Amino acid sequence: GVTRLLLTRIPFFKEIIVSSFSCDSCSWSNTEIQSAGRIQEQGVRYTLAVTSRQDMNREVVKTDCASARIPELDFEIPAFSQKGVLTTIEGIIDRAVAGLEQDQPTRRATDKEVARKIDEFIGKLRQLKEVNSPFTFILDDPSGNSFVENPQAPQRDEALVVTHYRRSPQQSALLGLEGEEVDAKPLDAAEDLRDEVLQFNTNCPECNAPASTNMKLVQIPHFKEVIIMATNCDSCGHRTNEVKSGGAIEPRGTRITLRITDPSDMTRDILKSETCSVEIPELEFELGMGALGGKFTTLEGLLKDIRDLVEKNPFTLGDSSTPSRTGKLQEFIGKLQDVKGKAQAHFIMDDPAGNSYLQNVYAPEEDPELSVQRYERTFEQNEELGLNDMKTEGYEPGPASGR
Repeated sequence: GVTRLLLTRIPFFKEIIVSSFSCDSCSWSNTEIQSAGRIQEQGVRYTLAVTSRQDMNREVVKTDCASARIPELDFEIPAFSQKGVLTTIEGIIDRAVAGLEQDQPTRRATDKEVARKIDEFIGKLRQLKEVNSPFTFILDDPSGNSFVENPQAPQRDEALVVTHYRRSPQQSALLGLEGEEVDAKPLDAAEDLRDEVLQFNTNCPECNAPASTNMKLVQIPHFKEVIIMATNCDSCGHRTNEVKSGGAIEPRGTRITLRITDPSDMTRDILKSETCSVEIPELEFELGMGALGGKFTTLEGLLKDIRDLVEKNPFTLGDSSTPSRTGKLQEFIGKLQDVKGKAQAHFIMDDPAGNSYLQNVYAPEEDPELSVQRYERTFEQNEELGLNDMKTEGYEPGPASGR
């Protein structure tokens, strides 16, 4: 047979290698994908409630290090048990059925009871394709390079939950990553960092060429300290910046609402942390936590990043999209452009960690168009931030008995 390799760049997934094999003798063919880009900073977990036949046609990018689960059947495809693939929900189920059926003739001859149970389970998997009853599909990828299609993009999909998480040491070891080193700098050295730009060597996320990243502590007026990191690649010209909060998680969450009434509002400074979600009710648009990462920019710059995120998604405006979906997205981009110019809208930032900021141009006086609401976090929000299991008081071991 013949194997063909193609190195291609998908903006939403960075670079991938598509491997296609075909045999002229028996007409057997197979297609696999491998990620050729960098491992993402966080893992990703997609939880989809499958309720209709249309959900079975959702496109899925599953890398070789991703695991897929269907809790209703207690079924799991472990990580590294299959090659990476670009398929659909139905295709993943068909692939699992084919794998289970592969050795069934041998099992029927050696162990009929095991073969009978596997036949029953294969029947249950095939019934899932008819979607007679809803079930849950969970795709968990520690590398962060897998994807499940949202057919309603850029609007939020109520059936799909996307969760970004920090990898465990075991997951990092499986991916071949070294453990994170604990910073051994003394605390009093932080004072010297405020007036100094630190530089460390890294690789460009686009072309993987050697590059340098600059890092600096910045005090935002009427807010707090943040850490700004900027990378500039001399080889391909790629530039990126990221913002990390320099302080602790606030006792309460923050919900900031700005009523956009004038084009001058586009120049307001914005600090969007990684835990902040963005909503524009007039456009029925919501940007979840973790998307776009941490940003320190202006309102116009953030809206431009949102537009780029929509336009560069190959499953929305590329060859894989349908004319109706393309029309809706073009209409959304037009409305987003109107918000930057003349249309009035509400811009809402919801950060459970309380580490986001939107500039008050009347500071220290109140801004009539800006409202900041502090609220108590829910149990689910604390769980996502890792606060429910965090113990900061009374964790010291008690004195040993008899001493």
